Amino acid sequence: MPRNSQLYTWANRVTTHFPELPPPTAFVLALWSFGLVLAHACTLTLVVVHLAAILGRSANTVRQRLREFYKPAKKKKGRNRTELDPATCCGPLVRWITSGWTDKRVALALDATSLGDVFTVLSASIVYRGCAIPVAWAILRANTPGAWNPQWITLLKRVKAALGDGWLIVVLTDRGLESPDLFKVIVNLNMHPLMRIKAGAKFRPTGWMKFYSVTDFVRHDGDRFGMTGTMYAGTQLSCTLLACRVSGCEDPWLILTDLPPSAADPCWYAMRSWIEQGFKVIKSGGWDWQKTRMTDPDRAARLWVVVAVATLWLVEVGGLAEFEPRPETIPQFRTVTGKRLHRLFRIGLGLILAGLVAGNVLGGGFIPEEWPKPQPYPDVTEKSFQKPTYPT
Repeated sequence: MPRNSQLYTWANRVTTHFPELPPPTAFVLALWSFGLVLAHACTLTLVVVHLAAILGRSANTVRQRLREFYKPAKKKKGRNRTELDPATCCGPLVRWITSGWTDKRVALALDATSLGDVFTVLSASIVYRGCAIPVAWAILRANTPGAWNPQWITLLKRVKAALGDGWLIVVLTDRGLESPDLFKVIVNLNMHPLMRIKAGAKFRPTGWMKFYSVTDFVRHDGDRFGMTGTMYAGTQLSCTLLACRVSGCEDPWLILTDLPPSAADPCWYAMRSWIEQGFKVIKSGGWDWQKTRMTDPDRAARLWVVVAVATLWLVEVGGLAEFEPRPETIPQFRTVTGKRLHRLFRIGLGLILAGLVAGNVLGGGFIPEEWPKPQPYPDVTEKSFQKPTYPT
């Protein structure tokens, strides 16, 4: 079998980052992720086409080897059969991304995505420079009854264990996951929720007598509000409400957290949208996972390990290029307003393929952007809030 130096360089890197996996399993994970980059897709047939020539093996042989990666042990032949547990890959993924971070602060986005009436995926992703890399996930059959909170608890515990002590972990959730119980779980894990809530809720600031509609605290464009207090007249959740109304946005941002107002900013919540870009990369904007013919959630969960590693590689390379741009080889990354012109995924893909053509395997590095510094909020009393001229 021809020994492709670039492939084996990448395989050595994957094996190093996944010491918990048996070396043969780690090697096939490298094969899969390398094939994804070449095929720009995660469908088995396309990946096989690209890998067969490199490995010097028949397509059927390569296909069988790749299929072994996501098969359950009972479906495999031979003795000492094992199967991959995706949960064991959370730690290596988290440590790969955060290795070397001097500012021990990470934003973790929780969200769900569906694949028609086949799967629902609950994903916990580290958001990074406009994209998101899944590090823990649960894949359920679509339309399966039952609460999601137990699944979220399991995923959050995995990430917490992978990071260890000393990290400030901000958990970003959209309005569809608004839940006092989930809020309390996140806090009990020594993480910090930034939970966007619906406009119909009511809040009573500390020391005030009445509950007020959360939208009344930010009535006009440019308004900002931040106070501790009690959310939900029925369940009585103690928390901090951060609110702002941005010009051009139909709805205000209404965020619950356990952090004091002086230590958090609602602008941090903007990073939550990056998980949507991550889902787009996994589907039609990158790996075309929506074309999968899988129907078994366990097999799909194992394939997501491959998707996560391949996404990590591209974002890692693209992110380093954005941090250390080379004008002679790299296109402009941003407009004058700061908007990204290209996803780091796309930049990373171009650079990696160019490197492979030149005989190199590009690596990168995760260097997070600075978070917006919390800005002071106006001092508000209940009396001034009740005036028709609020805010002044």
